Formats: sequence, C-alpha cells, structure tokens
Amino acid sequence: MRKVLVVSGFSFVLFSLTVLPSFCQFLPEEIAERQKWEDFLISANVVKSEQMVGPESVTSPWHLTVEQGGITKDAYWKDVERRPKGYIESWRFEIAAYQFDKYLGLNMVPPTLEKRFRENRGSCMLGATYWKKLKKIKEEKIKVPPRFVFGYNRALFLHRAFDNLIGNEDRHQNNYLITEDWRVILIDHSRSFRTGGKWTKELIYTEKHKEGPMVMRELPRAFYEKIKSLNYDIIKGFVEDYLSDEEINAVLARKELIIKEIEKLVQQNGEDKVLY
Repeated sequence: MRKVLVVSGFSFVLFSLTVLPSFCQFLPEEIAERQKWEDFLISANVVKSEQMVGPESVTSPWHLTVEQGGITKDAYWKDVERRPKGYIESWRFEIAAYQFDKYLGLNMVPPTLEKRFRENRGSCMLGATYWKKLKKIKEEKIKVPPRFVFGYNRALFLHRAFDNLIGNEDRHQNNYLITEDWRVILIDHSRSFRTGGKWTKELIYTEKHKEGPMVMRELPRAFYEKIKSLNYDIIKGFVEDYLSDEEINAVLARKELIIKEIEKLVQQNGEDKVLY
C-alpha cells in the first residue's frame, strides 16, 4: 500500500519514466496544474493543525489541513528561523529552493510558498503521495527494478547538481520520497543556501564525497544551460527577498564550481556521455 506524506493535488500514477518530457519527476499534467495548487495553497483556510515533534522533526513543522471550495488538502508549515542543534535553519530557504526548482525546470520539489499561520510568516508545502522514503527502502534492502534503474540513477544525478547549487547540507534519506515507479521527490530545504567558505569553495557531491564518489555523472543539457544562465539579477528576480545578497552570491560561487566540475567530466568522458 502506498504511504502518503501529506495528501496533495498531485496524484502519482504508475508510468514509465520514458513518457516524461525531458527529465522532470512530476507528471506533465501535474506540472500543468502547478499554478492552480499554488493559488490554492495561499488562499485556502486552515481547518486543522497539529505540530509534529520527535527526533525526525527537528524544526517542529505543523501538519495542516487546508480547505477551499469544498476541496481539502494537507500541507506542511514551518517558521523556523534559528539554530536548532547548531544548524542554521530558515523557512525562507524552503521557498527559495522551490523557486530554483521551477526556474531550472527540475520539477522535483512540491509547491512551497509563504503562508501566514498563527499570525506568523512561514513556508507552506503541499505534500506528495509517495510509496516509501529512501531510508525505508534501504532498511528493507529493496532493489530498484531493472526497468527503472536508468531513470532513477539520472534522478539522483539531478538531485546532486541541485543540492550542489543551493548548498543543501541536509539531504538525508528521509528527505527523498520515492514513488512506486521510482521517481524522486525532494523535500526539506531549510538547511540550504550556506554562505561560509566550506560551501563556496567546494561542492557537496563530488568524487571526494565522504560516503564515496557521488558525481553529477549525467545531466540534461537544458538543465545545465539553465544553471549556466544564472546571474544576480535572474536569481533576485525569482527568489525576491527570501535570500540575502550574500546567499545569492554564494549560489553564484557554487555555480562556477559546478561548471568547472562538468567541464572536467566532459573532458574525461566525452560530452555525449555527460550531457543529454
């Protein structure tokens, strides 16, 4: 039986990755309705709320039930803006990560927008129906079915490039939602957009990763070109005030590192093996 993180307007049906346009993880019809669910998320009324606690809920997000026009959905809301357990966290980064996802055409992050709750500003994410979290898959020693290996691996390469760009230090196995057809949905970006030297002088995912080589082995050419196109004005245009100038400049520093890394891979393996 499928599990549901929070029920959303996205209904994930079984299909082959080959039917997706390019590299997106959401279905074409889901992407076509994204604006509809963004509008819903902002204007819907909160009819039920419960704060989540426990070792896997460091930021103490709220599970909301929102309703409008007879339609009821669930969502996650957080207003974290501090250093729980020593880590810099911000609800603003959740929104900025979603805006990057849209600009890059990644389509792996559920709609996440600002919404007021309990008289506070915070990020609100519509949830996604999924099969298992990656942690559970690893614990149960489930192997990717052969017909999905190719697409699943490419999705992992994409997430590495995305997290490298936004400086996400917290992509643990509970932050990967895996659908029944092995598409990858990414959640929880409140520890992204680091600005220190550690995050602007080297990438998170390279052949030197602490858990072993994790390179951006294959990337869509269109996605890579989008990364290359980034500059201050473009980023400021879609993240607005959710990122500071320092945070934007840190993204641009990581952009240059990504370009350098891809150029190295192209030189080693050939452009046709790295960009598709």
